[in-house]
Amino acid sequence: METETHPFSTLTPDLVMDATESVGYQCDARILELNSYENRVYQIGIEDDKPVVGKFYRPNRWSDEQILEEHVFTQDLADNEISVVAPLKIKGESTLETYSGFRFALYPRRGGRAPNLDDLGNLEILGRHIGRIHAFGSDGQFKFRPTISVETYGHQSRKFLLENNFIPIELVPAYEALADHLLADLDKIFSDASSIESIRLHGDCHMGNVLWRDDLPHFVDFDDARMGPPIQDLWMMLSGEREDQTRQLTSILKGYKDFCHFNYSQIRLIEPLRTLRMMHHSYWIAKRWFDPAFPRAFPFFNTERYWSNHILELKEQWAKLSEPAIQIAD
Repeated sequence: METETHPFSTLTPDLVMDATESVGYQCDARILELNSYENRVYQIGIEDDKPVVGKFYRPNRWSDEQILEEHVFTQDLADNEISVVAPLKIKGESTLETYSGFRFALYPRRGGRAPNLDDLGNLEILGRHIGRIHAFGSDGQFKFRPTISVETYGHQSRKFLLENNFIPIELVPAYEALADHLLADLDKIFSDASSIESIRLHGDCHMGNVLWRDDLPHFVDFDDARMGPPIQDLWMMLSGEREDQTRQLTSILKGYKDFCHFNYSQIRLIEPLRTLRMMHHSYWIAKRWFDPAFPRAFPFFNTERYWSNHILELKEQWAKLSEPAIQIAD
C-alpha cells in the first residue's frame, strides 16, 4: 500500500505559479484547478497572453522515459495533422520539467464539450479520427510504456485489494472465488486472441478525454497511452442494449475503416476489456485512497455497499463473457 499521506500536499498555488514562471511564463495569479485525480491539472493565467494548462504528474507513477514517450507520440500525431493536444516545448526542445520535486508539463488551453454519442453521425466522425490515430499508432511500438494485459489489470488488482484488506471480511470469499473464475476465463480469452495486433493507443478514450468543437473531435490526455488491441479505444463509445451497440459500432467502423484496417475478430474482446477496466478501477481507487482527493470523489468506496455492488457487477460481467460477440457485417 502507498505510504505517503498525500502525494500533492506541498503543491500549492504559489508553487504552481513559481514552476510555470521558472520556464519563462509570467503568471497573472489566476489559477483554476481542473478535474483530474491521477495528476493535478490547472488552468494558469498568463499576463498579456492566453492561459496555459499545467499538468503536475503524480510522483512515482511513470518514469521520465514513459512520460516523454507519451509526449513524443502525441506530438507526432499533431505533426501528422491529427487533432490532439500536444505538450508545449517549455525550455528549448524539452516538454518535461521539474520544480521543487514535481515533474510538470504545459499545454495550450483548448475548449470544447463532450460529443453527443446518440448521434450516429458523430460516432462515424469519431471513428474516422480514431482510425487516423491508430493508423499512425500501428506504425511503431512503445518501448517504455506498458501493455494492457490480464496480469496488470486483473491479477494485480485482485492481489492488491485482498492483501490490503479493502474488501469487507464477510465479502472476501465471494470476491475471491468470483475473481478467480473471471481471471481464469480472461486468461484463456486473451491467450486465444494473441494473434490480434497490439498497437500504440490513447488507452483511456472515454468521452471526458474528447473535446467536441466545430463539429470535430479533439483528443486530450494521453496519460494512459499504452500498447493494446485497437478495440480498446472504441468500446467505451458503446452503450445500451445489443441492438443499440451494434448500430453504434457499425457507425464507428464506417468512419474508422476510411483510414485504418480493422480486424473484426477483436470485437469479442469488448466485454473482457470492460471487465478488466472494472477490476482495475477499484484497484486504482484503493491504490490512491490516502490521497484526500479520492475519499472526496468516491465517498462510498470504503463501504460494504460499494463492494456488494462491485461483486454483483462482476458477476454480470462474468455471464457476458460467455455470450456471443456483437456481429458486424465486414
